[in-house]
Amino acid sequence: MYQGKLRITNILMLTLAGIVNAFGITIFLMPVNLYDSGISGTSMLLDKLTPQCLTLSIFLVVLNIPLFLFGLKKQGWVFTVYAIYAVCIYSVCAWLITDVLPIDVSFASPLAGTDLLLCALFGGVISGVGSGIAIRYGGAMDGIEVMAVIFAKRLGITVGTFVMIYNVLLYVVCGVVLNSWILPLYSIVTYAAALKTIDFIVDGLDRAKCAVIITEHPQEICEKLCEMFGSGITYLEAKGGYSNKEKSMIYFVVNRYQIVRLKETVHDIDPLAYITISEVADVFPSNNK
Repeated sequence: MYQGKLRITNILMLTLAGIVNAFGITIFLMPVNLYDSGISGTSMLLDKLTPQCLTLSIFLVVLNIPLFLFGLKKQGWVFTVYAIYAVCIYSVCAWLITDVLPIDVSFASPLAGTDLLLCALFGGVISGVGSGIAIRYGGAMDGIEVMAVIFAKRLGITVGTFVMIYNVLLYVVCGVVLNSWILPLYSIVTYAAALKTIDFIVDGLDRAKCAVIITEHPQEICEKLCEMFGSGITYLEAKGGYSNKEKSMIYFVVNRYQIVRLKETVHDIDPLAYITISEVADVFPSNNK
C-alpha cells in the first residue's frame, strides 16, 4: 500500500500547529482551570490531580504516543510520524511556557483573567487553529481521534459521536472531581469553538458546491456554463428510470455565489432539467496540462 513520504512543508506547518496549540491551552485555559477536549483535556485534568513533577507536557506524550502507535496499521507510518511530531512540539512548547517561562494569563488579555467566557472562546479558537493546521497537513493533535477511526465503526457509531461521548464523559469527571459544574460547562464552549475553528481551517470558509444536472440538452448547457464560468465540465450518458429516455448527467463544481446564475442558465435552456446541489469539502484540480 502506498504510504506517501515526509514533506518539509508539512513538518514546518506541524511545528507551527504545535506552537499555536500550546499557546491557546497554556495561556487561556490552564490558568483558569478550563479544559480542552480529548487527550489534551485529560492531560490537563491529570496535571491538576497528580504531583507537581507530573506536568501537562508529560501526560500529552505518555497518553498520545501509544494511541498513535496503536493506529499505525490503520493510518499509515507517515500520519503516525506527523502526529507524534506535532504532539511532541505541543508538549515541549507547553513545558516552555508553563515551567521555563511562566506567563500569567493577563498577558494575553486584560479581561481574560476574570472573564471565563473570553478564556473559553479564545482558548478554543486558538487551540482549534493549531489542531486544524495539524489535520490539514497530514497529522493530528489528539489520539482520541485515531481511536475513534478504529473503534467507532465496530461500536456502530460515527467518529464524531465517539469523540463527543469521550468528551462528555471527560467533562462529567471534571465536574465530579472539581465539585463544580461551572468550569466543565465553560469547557464545552471551548470544545464547540475549537470544533468550528477546525472545520474552518480544514475545509475553508466557503466550501465548493457540486451541481449534478440531469438534462436532454447537455451540449447547449455545457457550452453555456463553460462560457459563463470559465471552467471545465464532466457529463455522462444516463437513462431515465421512469421515462426510459436517454439523458445526460452533468457534473459541475461552483461556489455558493454562482448557484443562482447556474440554475437560471440551465432552466433557460432546459426548463425540465433536474438539478441537485451538494457541498464539496475539497477540490483537487487535475495537474494535466
